[in-house]
Amino acid sequence: MIGTGAGVRGRAVTAATIAIAVLGLSVAGGRLSAAAGQQRASSGPLPETFGFGRPATPAAIAELDIDVMPDGTGLPPGSGTAADGAQTWGRACRGCHGPEGEGGTAAPVVGRDPSGRPLTVGNLWPYATTLYDYINRAMPRPTPGMLTPDQVYSLVAWILAKNEIIAEDAVMNAETLPAVVMPARDRFVPDDRRGGPEVR
Repeated sequence: MIGTGAGVRGRAVTAATIAIAVLGLSVAGGRLSAAAGQQRASSGPLPETFGFGRPATPAAIAELDIDVMPDGTGLPPGSGTAADGAQTWGRACRGCHGPEGEGGTAAPVVGRDPSGRPLTVGNLWPYATTLYDYINRAMPRPTPGMLTPDQVYSLVAWILAKNEIIAEDAVMNAETLPAVVMPARDRFVPDDRRGGPEVR
């Protein structure tokens, strides 16, 4: 059905109004961009410093240099056992991860199901040292970084023992932890692809 003359005129007025508004915004935007360019050009070179922050001293950098490599590089002095870890777990971890590491408001950390359901330290993580790295830098969630090296080692021992990867009385430290072979170690392979026909 063909619209009435009034309807057609109304649509034409609306279209014209939109076109004028868009044109006005484009012109205004161009003027603002030009003004900003002139301001930048007239402000001169940037200063060497902006008056905030402080120098990154070797001591300050060392406090942040806490990463632990798969081979154990970066692990600090200290040690812990599953028995020690049980106390720290009850105080700092069970509220989110469950009394036995079965999960709660946070993911489970105990479980050896090879199907990977659910994903846990016991069926996914290829290196035990990553457990130390992650707990040390990120746990407990409300106050990360509050745990001592001994407490972190003891939590690592507790989680590994619960997953039946180490003995209950095993001592975890900078020498023994890198030697732990995780069940999922062989599920990960180096990505040596370079592109082309050799890509698998």
